[in-house]
Amino acid sequence: MQDTAIKQNDQSTEVKADIDDLPFRLAPHNIQAEQELLGAILINNEAADRVSGFLSEEHFFDPLHARIFETASRLIQSGKQATPVTLKTYFESEESLGEITVPQYLGRLAANATSIINVKDYGQTIYDLSVRRALINIGEDMVNTAYDSGVDQPPEEQISASEQLLYSLAEQGKYGSGFCSFKDAIADAIEMANNAYLRDGGLSGVSTGLSDLDQKMGGLQKSDLIVLAGRPSMGKTALATNIAFQIANAHKAEQQPDGSMKDTDGAVVAFFSLEMSAEQLATRIISEQAEIPSEKIRRGMIDETDFRKLVEKSQQLNEVPLYIDQTGGISIAQLCARARKLKRQKNLGVIIIDYLQLLSGSKRTGEGRVNEVTEITTGLKALAKELEVPVIALSQLSRQVENRDDKRPQLSDLRESGSIEQDADVVMFVYREEYYVSRAQPSETDVEATVKWQDEMAQVEGKAEVIIGKQRHGPTGTVRLAFNGNYTRFSDLIEDDHMPYRTD
Repeated sequence: MQDTAIKQNDQSTEVKADIDDLPFRLAPHNIQAEQELLGAILINNEAADRVSGFLSEEHFFDPLHARIFETASRLIQSGKQATPVTLKTYFESEESLGEITVPQYLGRLAANATSIINVKDYGQTIYDLSVRRALINIGEDMVNTAYDSGVDQPPEEQISASEQLLYSLAEQGKYGSGFCSFKDAIADAIEMANNAYLRDGGLSGVSTGLSDLDQKMGGLQKSDLIVLAGRPSMGKTALATNIAFQIANAHKAEQQPDGSMKDTDGAVVAFFSLEMSAEQLATRIISEQAEIPSEKIRRGMIDETDFRKLVEKSQQLNEVPLYIDQTGGISIAQLCARARKLKRQKNLGVIIIDYLQLLSGSKRTGEGRVNEVTEITTGLKALAKELEVPVIALSQLSRQVENRDDKRPQLSDLRESGSIEQDADVVMFVYREEYYVSRAQPSETDVEATVKWQDEMAQVEGKAEVIIGKQRHGPTGTVRLAFNGNYTRFSDLIEDDHMPYRTD
């Protein structure tokens, strides 16, 4: 018994020694930077203007410093002076800091401050350290949740929640670049005009590969949210896929003097396919390029010649910078995070989403689908501006289109149309009258009606319309395109009166 007790005492002594040897790590912080910043503000309130765009009280490590900054900011915003004297009344009841009171501490902060020259650097230091503390908290929560999660809780839920927290943290740091001088804005406008002048077709934006559509829109413009809407079977996905491939296939870039790459034509494309798989999209593109019906490819109804053509085309397409994310039910937060990553890694130039209604928002309790769609469209527009790329979001239309004699869509046909119409810079509708006429085929016994129907089909067969219902910086109107259903291909339409003259 005595030997056992001695062993236990020795073990407890060793454990205590191990605990004493463990390093105690404080969360990242810099008290001196906080003091220098607060002192600078107290001696010159203009210092607050240099950090007010990105710094708030929650970024301070010391709770008292946070309250001082919050109180001083409130006074300055109300047009009053923030000095040790004016702040004194707000802190007289505070507990003393050892031998000095808080009002005395305010006076010491101001007395020890030297200038406001480095105030922005102090503010940036405080902000960066607060982000690191937040990252530590998120990491600790991830570890604890992973340990304590029940068997019935899938890890995908934790991954999604962690991504949302990281996205929210990243969003807090987006305080913008402040004002831009009109001189710089004019320089950017002239550069844009020069690029349009030098580029084939005179486009200021990225070419869609469809000449008539490009002429109407000037190409896809940076920072624009473009909504492409239509009823089922109109060809929304087909048109988006055609545009995505044309842009990626035309991609060319050149190295700048600073080592960065600049796109000279086309762009790297991210295609978020929430409905179709990557394999289905690839089949569509190969079908279009090889001119082999996708139905024949899927069913294996191809001969050796067709197969060789498929292999040849697939080898040509291997280097096309088109990236497909086929995650179903992705959230707007996840989409933005993945787009940012691709922007950093591959210099992403265009984003396409198929389709908007399949995206999910943050699912805040008590909010309906309309508010969720508002969050999604606002997020997509913000992403377009942040990454400076055009974002094309496909959208469904309500069934009220089917109740009209003229089934050409209108802005009011957009589902949850308020936020979509408001946030979008361009709204386009895909319309194929052939779809409706083909389904109105009369009985073969009614000869007169059949002849009339055949005439109507001859006029609309293989033709489509892209109706531009809204465009912030350009005209609205209709662009007529050719559509080949066998290859799901849209192309420029050559009207009969524009056909080249032929001699027999």
